[in-house]
Amino acid sequence: MAKTKIQLPATFSFHTEIAVRITDLNYGGHVGNDTVLSLIHEARVRNLVQKGFNELNIGHGGLIMTDVTIEYKAELFYGDVVNASVQFAEFTKIGFEVYYLLEKIQSEKRITVAVARTGMICYDYERKKITAVPAAFKTAIE
Repeated sequence: MAKTKIQLPATFSFHTEIAVRITDLNYGGHVGNDTVLSLIHEARVRNLVQKGFNELNIGHGGLIMTDVTIEYKAELFYGDVVNASVQFAEFTKIGFEVYYLLEKIQSEKRITVAVARTGMICYDYERKKITAVPAAFKTAIE
């Protein structure tokens, strides 16, 4: 089976730290794949909030994730702090891609834990319809 390979952008415009909680661990004693998805979701929401938005209100309408790709690179354990970087890119009329780089510091080295990409579309939850990316949102988030 062919492996997925995510091409990350050269730079990231948003960075945040997220601590690994004891409830983030799976039966193997490390962070599970479901938690990595939660970590990228948290990073994306923090980025939106910093710009004055949330996933239900980006000017008009909200956001829906259409797909996700995650490449796992290293383990995370209780007490680790994830340095999450986020970059919005590749805008179309109705959506865009979001790229993520999750890293931890170990023995003074940056270790890549995971890289990810999510496809997002704009959606009017009241009318149950896909909508265009609001211009003000695109300008603010880029």
